[in-house]
Amino acid sequence: MPKKPPVPDAELGHPRVRTAFLRMKVLVSCYLGLSVLALVVAYLWRNRPELVTDLVWVRGEGVLIASVVLLLFVLGTARGRHGAYLRLRIASAAMVVAIAVLISLPGLLPVWMRVEQGLCGLVLIGVAVIANGTRLRSVFARR
Repeated sequence: MPKKPPVPDAELGHPRVRTAFLRMKVLVSCYLGLSVLALVVAYLWRNRPELVTDLVWVRGEGVLIASVVLLLFVLGTARGRHGAYLRLRIASAAMVVAIAVLISLPGLLPVWMRVEQGLCGLVLIGVAVIANGTRLRSVFARR
């Protein structure tokens, strides 16, 4: 399948589309900030094994990487790239599901990280709703 050309600037510049991009950038920046904060807290509590397990480190690092990748998807989407938009839609929804599963499993994560992951999930729900909304879907519809 040939690569689709980017969405024209005229469509990307529509005020509602620009607002959607801005909101997603803010939300994903919050997600990135929460992931950095979680690693800072883990570092500060590193000598408290009941609060910082190996899984906390692995999850914290994974979430940091995922937040950077998601930000790259949002930036690519804002530039009109169809592939970035598709990845953004899939990744944001999949991350919400993954977070819901992780925080629902008893004893897997300490309470503080469950709260942090819950906040991340709420932020990502916002991203998924915007990314999958009719406005952006119509902009990125097949031509």
